[in-house]
Amino acid sequence: MMPDYPGLNKMADDYGRKWDRCLADTAVKTVTGLSVGIVFSILLFKRRMWPLSFGSGLGLGMGYTNCQHDFRTNNGTKATMSFSSVCV
Repeated sequence: MMPDYPGLNKMADDYGRKWDRCLADTAVKTVTGLSVGIVFSILLFKRRMWPLSFGSGLGLGMGYTNCQHDFRTNNGTKATMSFSSVCV
């Protein structure tokens, strides 16, 4: 039987929530980028393939960046930085 650590379940739940949020956010951004790429490909670029790749790559990159930010902040809260601390 494993010993009971009081904060372990909360940490695991937070980690799981972060992963769920990251995967959902990345999927939404990738599909949205792909959709915008399809629209631009059909309307403006004579059915070329590069707008689809560009749009989905942009969405995937934005989702990845958001995931990095979520995992680097504490408890999923957004880290705020004041203008004065940046300029010093």
